[in-house]
Amino acid sequence: MGLILKCLSPRKIELINLLVYTLLLRKLVRKLHTLTIIFTVYGPWGRPDMAYFFFTKDILKGKSIPIFEAANHGTVARDFTYIDDIVKGCLGSLDTAEKSTGSGGKKKGPAQLRVFNLGNTSPVPVTDLVGILERLLKVKAKRNVMKLPRNGDVPYTHANISYAQKEFGYKPTTDLQTGLKKFVRWYLSYYGDKKAVAR
Repeated sequence: MGLILKCLSPRKIELINLLVYTLLLRKLVRKLHTLTIIFTVYGPWGRPDMAYFFFTKDILKGKSIPIFEAANHGTVARDFTYIDDIVKGCLGSLDTAEKSTGSGGKKKGPAQLRVFNLGNTSPVPVTDLVGILERLLKVKAKRNVMKLPRNGDVPYTHANISYAQKEFGYKPTTDLQTGLKKFVRWYLSYYGDKKAVAR
């Protein structure tokens, strides 16, 4: 199995995992289900292990930050999605779910299973993310450009939100500049860093 996975691209492995997960949900779980696949969520109270978060911390501390590039000096981009847009998508997916078909051996039919991609649909190069952070923090980042590791990471992510748009009118509204401005304001306020002020 390991040899097979080494031969597959990271994108194919990701798709296989999604397919297996979806089939398992359909086969093993007999309740109403709505699954959301969230693309690179960011914002206040976010995860410290995410690039936007630790880039901010390291830029302010004067530490270098890793900037990955794809093969042949290609761009690495992510479908950065602001937390408020993700919350709206999650609520929309739950608010439009059908009623349960029963439980405890009293099912009246097959359970509904829906899988929604929630993203911004506008992949942004990671270098642009760093540029925005530099402007908001008023500090120049020390960039350490390196090759994208071959550990399953992909050069770009891009959410296809057409099903979410059709089912409940999902439409993200926060661009990266606006979302990072809110994040930086929160970060500086929460961590008490007075070296920079987001405008």
